[in-house]
Order: sequence, then C-alpha cells, then structure tokens
Amino acid sequence: MTAAETVSQEAQALAEASAQAMWSRDHATQGLGMRIESIGPGRAVMSMPVRQDMLNGHDMCHGGFMFLLADSAFAFACNSYNANTVASACHIDFLAPARLGDVLEAEAIERSRSGRTGVYDITVRLRGGRTVALFRGKSYRIEGQVIAGLQDKG
Repeated sequence: MTAAETVSQEAQALAEASAQAMWSRDHATQGLGMRIESIGPGRAVMSMPVRQDMLNGHDMCHGGFMFLLADSAFAFACNSYNANTVASACHIDFLAPARLGDVLEAEAIERSRSGRTGVYDITVRLRGGRTVALFRGKSYRIEGQVIAGLQDKG
C-alpha cells in the first residue's frame, strides 16, 4: 500500500467516525427521516423521504425541508475532517417541486477549503431523477473537534 493510499484510508475512516459522532447527536436530522447514504472527506450524500407533514399549501414539499436536507449534507461534508465547522452563509435556488412519496437526495461537494473557511455546493435531486434545488454553503471552522481528543487531519 502506498503512502497516499494510507492517507486516503485514514481520511475516509476519520470522515466516517466524524459522521457517526455527529449523527448520534443530530436529533433534527434523525427526526426528519434523513439517512446518510455516503460520506467521505469533504463530501456527503444524504436522503430524505417526502412525508405528508412536509407538504405546503400547493401540495409540494415545503422549500424549508429541501433547505434542511441540503444544509444537513453540507454539515456532514464540512465536519468530515473532525474539526467543528458551522455555516457562515447559505443560499438555495429552487428549480422544481418534490411531491409526497418522493425521496430527495442531497449531494454535498467541497469546492474550497482554506484556513477556517470553505465553500460547498449541494445538489438536491429526486432519487434517480431531476435536480430540484441547488444550494451553496460557506463554512467557518470554530474551536473544538467533532470527536474530542482526536487529532485534526485536515
């Protein structure tokens, strides 16, 4: 195994451990029926089924729930290095509706990470289908670690 492969495996293991620790404390995400589909350094994919109690007056998924899913994927991606990181700004563009029974998937990808800040793009799609929202999040690293006592790898 090469040194790069070892570092990559260590970074992946850290991302998975950080996600597990965050998940255990994230009651909002759990309560909405979200699932972590995949996690890695600077990336995350999460899903959420659209339930009856998530529909607005137009019988569509309320945009706030789409934002929540995107924001959660953003949080798991930017905390994947075990460094406590929060949002400093977010923006979402709604492109198409989601309906009762749809499963939404949010894919977060790190675009930039330097010093205490980062930029992440999150695409929200219907499972296996069209894009329904585009979200951009800016992150800011604060004190502490997701898993206290581990060395920051990033």
